[in-house]
Amino acid sequence: MGYTDFMLKTAECVTPNHPDKLCDRISDAILDYCLSKDPNSRVAIETMGGHKAFAVFGEITSVSTTLEDLKPEIANIISRITETPKDELGNIQISVVAQSPEISQGVDTGGAGDQGIMVGYACNDNQSHIPQELYLARSLAKYLYDIYPVDGKTQITLDADNQIDTVVTSFQHAKQADLITHIQDWLVSIHHPHIPTIHANPAGDWDQGGFDADTGLTGRKLAVDNYGPQIPIGGGAFSGKDATKVDRSGAYMARYLAVQTLHQENAKEVLVKLAYAIGVAHPVMATAQITMQDETTKSLDLDINNPELTPKGIIEKFNLTQPIFESTAMWGHFGNNFPWDK
Repeated sequence: MGYTDFMLKTAECVTPNHPDKLCDRISDAILDYCLSKDPNSRVAIETMGGHKAFAVFGEITSVSTTLEDLKPEIANIISRITETPKDELGNIQISVVAQSPEISQGVDTGGAGDQGIMVGYACNDNQSHIPQELYLARSLAKYLYDIYPVDGKTQITLDADNQIDTVVTSFQHAKQADLITHIQDWLVSIHHPHIPTIHANPAGDWDQGGFDADTGLTGRKLAVDNYGPQIPIGGGAFSGKDATKVDRSGAYMARYLAVQTLHQENAKEVLVKLAYAIGVAHPVMATAQITMQDETTKSLDLDINNPELTPKGIIEKFNLTQPIFESTAMWGHFGNNFPWDK
């Protein structure tokens, strides 16, 4: 049995204006700002927001950006992403220091910024090579977000035949009857053969959303950022971390290897795992588990001495010193035509 062979499979997606996604976007925008000034910036930033207050914590080491210079830029970033005038933002607490020299001594020589296990996955469910339930939840979320560019969520449950069994949506400023109509239109647009069970704003219509209704935190939507709940998650959050952190760069390389192996083997699905030791450049483990079209399985040990699997190799391959990361925080890090998806 493959990772996605279950009777019922469910995945969710959230819009870029969900409080947790807003925090992901803020953290990655701070990373992008630092990289735009110094491509070798070391950044590890967490953002928490809610009820007109924000807290930004972490570590930044950048030769072209002082911590004092960053404070007004952080306010600018929060204002832009939340679409809130700066004089209405409320309290912004910033506690940022330089990277620990005991960590940097291992990273400076090309080693990984931390230990951890990173997971990459690819399947032939769809053109994005991600599980179908996540693909559809994201598709519906984008469709509704074009109509309601606000705080919102979608959830899709598939049956044993990979057809949609249940749709759940909750969108700010949307009337239930209108949501149902839009969902039905989306089902027609994807040529779905029947109307499934629909729960639109099941707790009632709502207008108070975003940071006015709830707090947000960087890295709290890991399943949405990865491959949905059917696929194991290895490392930690992605957003706010520069690419010397293998939580991020290692996961991107694992995805790339999974997509490549899927095509090379003409497989049904591929799961790649990379494991790293802090301060060590090459992974200590690199494996691929392959499920073929006929459901037979095989495992491969990948070459841990491949220079492309080191943090330096991954950064060079995907050009990860460039300020490209805010866009990755919008709709998930995989299946959105990023370089590691190809």
